[in-house]
Amino acid sequence: MRFMIIVKANKDSEAGIMPPAKVFAEMAEYHEELAKAGILVDANGLRASSMGWKVAWKNGKKRVVDGPFAEAKELVAGYTIINVKSRAEALEWTSRFPNPMLEDAEIEVRQMFELEDFGDGVDVGRFREIGVGQNK
Repeated sequence: MRFMIIVKANKDSEAGIMPPAKVFAEMAEYHEELAKAGILVDANGLRASSMGWKVAWKNGKKRVVDGPFAEAKELVAGYTIINVKSRAEALEWTSRFPNPMLEDAEIEVRQMFELEDFGDGVDVGRFREIGVGQNK
């Protein structure tokens, strides 16, 4: 079972301000533990939304909207993906996640779909062929 740990952005992350060394040290230690346990799939920080864009569809029309985006608290500053045996194991690991900011902060944890969740259609098989969406 794969879970994504989503670190919510704040005004500093949206301003491109890097976290202090203490935060990097705590994050490195935590991620080293995940790696030693063999459950770390990927982790990374995301640049500020001012450097990104959205692709939006409305009334059948597509448009590209450049960042920055208004609500920092609704944005993602980083993520970690873990692959564990159960929801309980994911909860145990995520309860140990260090505070990603030196202020009030929040992480969100969401279970990822596996290809098996979508059945055996031809198009699902196409995703298997290219190697995405699989519990590896």
